[in-house]
Amino acid sequence: MKKLIILLIMLSVGFTYAQDITEPKLEKKGDLTIATYYHDNGEVQQKGAFNADGKLQGEWTSFDADGNKIAVGTYEDGKKVGKWFFWEGDSLKEVDYIDSKIITVNKWNNKTKVAINK
Repeated sequence: MKKLIILLIMLSVGFTYAQDITEPKLEKKGDLTIATYYHDNGEVQQKGAFNADGKLQGEWTSFDADGNKIAVGTYEDGKKVGKWFFWEGDSLKEVDYIDSKIITVNKWNNKTKVAINK
């Protein structure tokens, strides 16, 4: 019986710890709420901010379960704006947004030649 109780205590501590690493972290900074979301393995999934109205605001970054950056972009009052970057394997996609509408898309891969002006 004593071994059973110890086992139950150990399992409950393990489950409590596992839940802690995947729960979102929210931190208030002025009018913004800084948020960090986690994958089930504890790696950061997304990080960014919400404004006082609860809308996405400022730079947001997304990561895969291995911690590799897969997207970065900016929100203004809940709408995608400006240049967003998406990494997919060996390629990089640049998407320009105005009011969450796609304006242009450029895609590069490791074979794309880029001219540099010296």
